[in-house]
Amino acid sequence: MSRPVDIGEDEQLVKVFVRLEPADWHNYETESVWANPLSKGLYRVRNVPFYAMGISNDDVLRAELEGDALFCREVAQRGGHSTYRFFLMAGIGDEQWKPYWQPLETLGCSYERGTARLFAVDVPPDVDIYKAYALLDQGEKAGVWSFQEAHCGHPLRQ
Repeated sequence: MSRPVDIGEDEQLVKVFVRLEPADWHNYETESVWANPLSKGLYRVRNVPFYAMGISNDDVLRAELEGDALFCREVAQRGGHSTYRFFLMAGIGDEQWKPYWQPLETLGCSYERGTARLFAVDVPPDVDIYKAYALLDQGEKAGVWSFQEAHCGHPLRQ
């Protein structure tokens, strides 16, 4: 079974595995996310997924043991966050992408870096999703990154 990792005095995390479509661009069969155990079979996601579609930080997953590992069965409750990922274009260094990132950070977004070019972006519920999307689009149009939406947890205007 996954061993909890101490994050702080009151926060323990376990790995929950999410099945992926291995034919997708990443060629992985699973991705693990860090999660807080809540109650029997329920786990709150505590990081931003890099490859999984339809899952965001703060979502609650229903998971079951398969052998030694916990596997996600479904999203039991949404946390209101949205997840995007961007891929730096070839030849783009920190000095080129950070000025495009700064306005997103100012809005309240954060990222986790998976590789030199892959970033997973968390858009919290209190951030204007339309402004965040426009800034991601601006970076793409400038040739700094390409981006994709992995999950939109924000309510959208009608």
